Amino acid sequence: MYNEDEFLFARTMTGVFKNIEHMCSRTNSKTWGKEAWKKIVVCVVSDGRAKINPRTRAVLAGLGVYQDGIAKQQVSGKDVTAHIYEYTTQVGIELKGKTVQLKPRGATPVQMVFCLKEKNQKKINSHRWFFQAFGRVLDPNICVLLDAGTKPGKDSIYQLWKAFDLEPMCAGACGEIKVMLSGGKKLLNPLVATQNFEYKMSNILDKPLESAFGFISVLPGAFSAYRYVALQNDKTGQGPLEKYFKGEKMHGANAGVFTANMYLAEDRILCFELVAKRNCRWILQYVKSATGETDVPDAMAEFIMQRRRWLNGSFFAAIYALAHFYQIQRTDHSFFRKIMFLIEFTYQTINMIFAWFAIGNFFLVFHILTNSLGDKQLLSTAGHILGIVFEWAYLAILLTCFVLALGNRPQGSNKLYMTQVYFWCCIMAYLLFASVFITVRSIQIQTAEKGFTVKDLFANQLFFTLIVSLLSTYILYFVISFLFFDPWHLFTCFIQYLLLTPTYINILNVYAFCNTHDITWGTKGDDKAEKLPSANLKPGGKVDVNIPQDDGDLNAQYDAEMRTFATKAAKEVKVVSEAEHQEDYYKGFRSAVVLCWMFCNLALAAVVLGVGGLETVKVGKETTDGAQRSTIYMAVVLWSVAGLSLFRFIGAVWFLIVRLFRGV
Repeated sequence: MYNEDEFLFARTMTGVFKNIEHMCSRTNSKTWGKEAWKKIVVCVVSDGRAKINPRTRAVLAGLGVYQDGIAKQQVSGKDVTAHIYEYTTQVGIELKGKTVQLKPRGATPVQMVFCLKEKNQKKINSHRWFFQAFGRVLDPNICVLLDAGTKPGKDSIYQLWKAFDLEPMCAGACGEIKVMLSGGKKLLNPLVATQNFEYKMSNILDKPLESAFGFISVLPGAFSAYRYVALQNDKTGQGPLEKYFKGEKMHGANAGVFTANMYLAEDRILCFELVAKRNCRWILQYVKSATGETDVPDAMAEFIMQRRRWLNGSFFAAIYALAHFYQIQRTDHSFFRKIMFLIEFTYQTINMIFAWFAIGNFFLVFHILTNSLGDKQLLSTAGHILGIVFEWAYLAILLTCFVLALGNRPQGSNKLYMTQVYFWCCIMAYLLFASVFITVRSIQIQTAEKGFTVKDLFANQLFFTLIVSLLSTYILYFVISFLFFDPWHLFTCFIQYLLLTPTYINILNVYAFCNTHDITWGTKGDDKAEKLPSANLKPGGKVDVNIPQDDGDLNAQYDAEMRTFATKAAKEVKVVSEAEHQEDYYKGFRSAVVLCWMFCNLALAAVVLGVGGLETVKVGKETTDGAQRSTIYMAVVLWSVAGLSLFRFIGAVWFLIVRLFRGV
């Protein structure tokens, strides 16, 4: 917890209390039952005494777990680093609209520990307090992590525990993160609707696929669980927690090329280290029946800032995992499991390559389709003019993305960013129109020459490349969503997601790569100037100032000043401060990454446009060799996307089959 208000805190605690009540209600369970509350400890870690919201602190006081006035700054001359409170509360919490109300007597007692850190030292330090301070004392079997504001479902914590109980080698598990929609009202915001679609498809395709292989690339810190014994380091001090907390104390240029950014997603590092733990065979699982609701950004500036952390952290953490894949060989995983990991990591590598070239691929697809509309059998001159206008506008807006990302805060350029979002939506709409129009005209020309048959329809190169490949991807979305009995996002959010796809590719990627230097290392000390004497104002407007009066003191002071410039000045050695050194290092790294990324995508565009001769895509008999190459390129890109979707579909179906028999 950082500075969340009382409503967000109470929302999370309400969900936790209901889960404890659920476990106490399972009277037929060998583990849980009426006394289940004695096996559960709720630990709240607040990141900084000066940062905690006073209203949230008041709620904690109402629960009985905090008391003002007993904290001390020092003990025996040593500064206090954290204030710890412990209490078993029976006070309940209710949310009435936007207000928090306490119930004097709850049905179920809850054991609580509240740790109020003296200084703000960031989330990873709070996790250190939990795992390496309270964990050593409590020695828990399962640790469930929740961010303040995330509300777990009424039995979600039990469902997570059940996954560990059924699978002894499960080291970590996560549930489904749902977008809090306020009864559907928030879907009126296209940004929220887009994120809802993204979260849903991730929970339907990505997480089940990874769970089927046994390695989930990230267990969200907002709602996840770990087996405590699996987290522990070995006798030499090496292990998952050692790697997890390594990023907390890395400062300056010595942090390494990728290290600083990859520790923006330290939970991804932890996931890999658990699976790759030496002489062990831990796996990670996704639990569909465990859910947690959370708010998502509803403003563009906040959304860009959030995705900057996510994209940079996940990108560099993925590189770390791929570079250290050899560590899997040191584990006790079976040969079959290692082969499965190899397949999954190959899939992730392909995804990374597509993500790296996404901006170039999108431009090439746009260029090919829009230029094709200038063909005399399509829109002719009008299509040619529209293609030129849109292409110049495309490049101008993309250049604007880079300029804003390199020099402006999203909060200060919100109107410009929103203008870009509207433009990219128009680009996507025009692209969809071009795809359908070109395909329809191609079929019309073919049927006019040969007549219509279904066989000829699928033999049509453009129809097969554009429509079949794209539809196969989106049809898979529909099929798998219905198999999971969760299809409603397809009807409420799909159009918004489709139109905002270029925003993800261009605005978010550009801002993320252009801000790889933006690393927050935690609290820093302030350099304070030497304190000067003060002048005191007296009645009558007179000023009382202490000045030297003794002649000896004045002469000595004068002589000292003369000696200062009488001798040759020593050569001044400019010392670069650690802060400046760190800033130079990260900005240099940022520049290298952005240049490499830009040149790779420019090279792709230059090779395809130059060597491939992608001038137009012909739709009649006049198909040229260059147009054939363009069709091949389109086919490779679009069918690769369809192939990756099919791979995810197969993994998700396998997850459903296993879940049918295991029950989790």
